Amino acid sequence: MSEKRFKDLKAIYVNCTLKKSPMESHTSKLIEVSKSIMKSEGVSVEDIRFIDHDVATGVYPDMKEHGWEKDEWPSLFKKIFDADILIVGTPIWLGEKSSIAQKLIERLYGMSGQTNDKGQYSFYGKVGGCMVTGNEDGVKHCAMGILYSLQHVGYSIPPQADCGWIGEVGPGPSYGDTEWKGEKLEKPKGFGSDFTNRNTTFMTYNLLHLASMLKKQGGYPSYGNSREDWDDGRRWNFENPEYR
Repeated sequence: MSEKRFKDLKAIYVNCTLKKSPMESHTSKLIEVSKSIMKSEGVSVEDIRFIDHDVATGVYPDMKEHGWEKDEWPSLFKKIFDADILIVGTPIWLGEKSSIAQKLIERLYGMSGQTNDKGQYSFYGKVGGCMVTGNEDGVKHCAMGILYSLQHVGYSIPPQADCGWIGEVGPGPSYGDTEWKGEKLEKPKGFGSDFTNRNTTFMTYNLLHLASMLKKQGGYPSYGNSREDWDDGRRWNFENPEYR
């Protein structure tokens, strides 16, 4: 029985499938594996299917102030920001993350200039990871772009912060698909993959460990990384030797 050592943490999964609910999402099936671990450890878990929401395109906090009639991003962002851990899930299309995943990243980027009570960028102290599914090559390529984007806006990325599953390259079954062979129904594709199951488990626990450590110490110290202090003229040990 787990001692639920992570019960003070919140995690949110944002599924960037191109399919609206209630259509089947292969990405959601892999997300459920990680979510199950989190719930067993006492973590408060929520998930969002991003395409189900009327989120405007743009890089401002609220696009209704920039010509859009509707924008659900402000309310969704509150849920994302309230979580200690953000996991972005995406399918692969033409070797890239989905357009919905790119929209999520652009909207996160639009919030990256905000600061916390230490004067640091607001995502400091929060942890990010990603999950990728498809039936063509590109898991590592997609993870590379997503994880770079998350760390650039301020999320912390632990080791082994991604996982995924792809079938044979080219058209074919996706994660969780089943097929009949004669009169026998095969087990869902990918469910028995030791590589996927191991990486999904390691990713989940690495996210939990880093989030727990950061939360216990109150995030990062502000020495050397406070935008507010920099704007007030503090430079710590910075000095350009060309301009002494």
